[in-house]
Amino acid sequence: MTMLQEFKEFAVKGNAMDLAVGVIVGGAFGKIVDSIVGDLIMPLVGRLIGNLDFSNLFIVLGSNPNNLTTLGELKKAGISVFAYGNFLTILVNFIILAFIIFMMVKQMNRLRTPAPAPEPVAPATPEDVMLLREIRDSLKK
Repeated sequence: MTMLQEFKEFAVKGNAMDLAVGVIVGGAFGKIVDSIVGDLIMPLVGRLIGNLDFSNLFIVLGSNPNNLTTLGELKKAGISVFAYGNFLTILVNFIILAFIIFMMVKQMNRLRTPAPAPEPVAPATPEDVMLLREIRDSLKK
């Protein structure tokens, strides 16, 4: 089998196509969650704890001779910084994304679970057994 045939067989399999669709949808969904976190949640959290901008939280690790005050200026000047604010934003993003995926998987599993089977109905008693019971009951009398 040539490599081209093997690739064609791999590409048209359902698993490869499902994976491709999942990656594309996941990338788009990730952008939505990034926007929710960066544009909606983090500003509210920052406002609640005193107008704090998480993207500008950092610790200067190198010397800062020009007394630069923003993360962008420090990075542009090549000064080492420990930018933990961006990490906090990405961490919140991950937690929200993980929770949403958890809820989606939970819902899919609930939909996939078949409904409980109805109670099995006892099969009808065969006619010969019924006749034997009648004979037994009549002999008891």
